Amino acid sequence: MRNIHVIGIGAGDPDQLTLQAVRALRSTDVFFVLDKGEAKSDLVRLRRDLLDAHVPQGTYRVVEARDPERDRAAGGDAYSPAVGDWRGARAGIYARLIAEELGENGRGAFLVWGDPALYDSTIGILDEILDGGSVRFEYDVVPGISSVSALAARHRTGLNRVGRPVQITTGRRLAEGFPEGVDDVVVMLDAQQAFRTYADEDIDIYWGAYLGTPDEILVSGPIAEAAPRIERLRAQARERNGWIMDTYLLRRNP
Repeated sequence: MRNIHVIGIGAGDPDQLTLQAVRALRSTDVFFVLDKGEAKSDLVRLRRDLLDAHVPQGTYRVVEARDPERDRAAGGDAYSPAVGDWRGARAGIYARLIAEELGENGRGAFLVWGDPALYDSTIGILDEILDGGSVRFEYDVVPGISSVSALAARHRTGLNRVGRPVQITTGRRLAEGFPEGVDDVVVMLDAQQAFRTYADEDIDIYWGAYLGTPDEILVSGPIAEAAPRIERLRAQARERNGWIMDTYLLRRNP
């Protein structure tokens, strides 16, 4: 029976791998990597650097495939169908890679940024493939250090305050309103910089981009003061690198 590891590889720093992740890496025959195009070639390079740092050369293969495009302009009622179409296309690619590149008793792996259980589609896609029955395999999940954990550590702060909840949400949801009953909100996947909506409120922001990589950028402070700087740094970094991954914590003051 084929076996697949879904391995959380942290936010970018090879030192963030857990010992469990390293053991899984070293037991893998084939690593499957989706190429997101030239603009995001750094993401493929970071994965290869990680393998070079932790896995003996000559003991594995890396198989790349082009990641399907997603309709990023789709909004409102069209958003969920667009994501569903993209996931379906990814499922087809994953199923083909597993069936064609992995032997009947081989061990393959998908390397997931951060933690596979937090805003990542790999687990759901593998379940979709198994439900479809096109290829049989077993899989396990190795947790990783998420960008959320890395963000809090780099800013030397906790995600929540004593006796208070913390909520993790997306920029799309934050733009609809600050979550009720919560003063500490972690925001991911915010291409539109929804934090600007709250620049007039007494809120502190802890922002980080390219966490765990040599390009890491950190900004913190009252949102009214920090927001213009974040916008400027974010635009410069995106222009320079062609892509950006950022996460932030909003903390409403009592």
